[in-house]
Amino acid sequence: MKTCLSLLLLLLGFSQAHPLVGEESGADVLEDKEYMDISTRILTSNNGSSEMLLEGDMLIPTTRNAIICLSNNCFWKKSPNGLVMIPYIVSSDYSSSYKSSIENAMQSFHQKTCIRFVPRQNQNDYISVENGNGCYSALGRTGGKQVVSFKMQGCMYFGIMQHELNHALGFQHEQTRSDRDQYVTINWANIEPSMAYNFQRSNTNNLNTPYDYSSIMHYGRTAFSIQNGKDSITPIPNNLVQIGQRTGMSTTDILRINRLYSC
Repeated sequence: MKTCLSLLLLLLGFSQAHPLVGEESGADVLEDKEYMDISTRILTSNNGSSEMLLEGDMLIPTTRNAIICLSNNCFWKKSPNGLVMIPYIVSSDYSSSYKSSIENAMQSFHQKTCIRFVPRQNQNDYISVENGNGCYSALGRTGGKQVVSFKMQGCMYFGIMQHELNHALGFQHEQTRSDRDQYVTINWANIEPSMAYNFQRSNTNNLNTPYDYSSIMHYGRTAFSIQNGKDSITPIPNNLVQIGQRTGMSTTDILRINRLYSC
């Protein structure tokens, strides 16, 4: 069945990121020896991946338009009780510690949204968390088995898991939202020519939320940069604004989930 995927690049506020309650208890399983923003970790982990990925970590849909969702088939359905129940399974490849970390990232959505990740029973549509060859997800609900990949070497971080789960909910990267040119400069000369397509703007539903530099969905300054140490993305007007954080969902990220799913 053909459905349309809405890439919801919602807008980033100027406030600092505010992790969901419980983020500290879900601290990175992998030892974090140095600061590295989420996009850098994701792109490093996905380097050499055999998957066809858009913007570094989104599985390219082969049977749908991934710009505008003309129906609600792109999104997970709300139950009569007002909760959005998303069935999932976790690969047996993961140790109990890794599985606990994955479930902790999922449960963080439960605290301030109506999203509920629940163990799959016999549902047809579900998320399968797998130890794939990178950190990636499809956008929104695709129907049937839907892979979200957290490679054990490089992806087992709280922020990365929240990032990919947001993709599965239907959210794209912040820096490609429809009005991004008012808030960031894309430095095309500093981007690998073969990677420039990753910075094309999308026709997005921004849910009446402000551009949020602190979003968990915003890539860092040097994403896809030529090896010259220069920005591929620069905030406007203050180039000292930090982007590409790694801690957890911002208050605006949470607001967008609640607006999209009418929580």
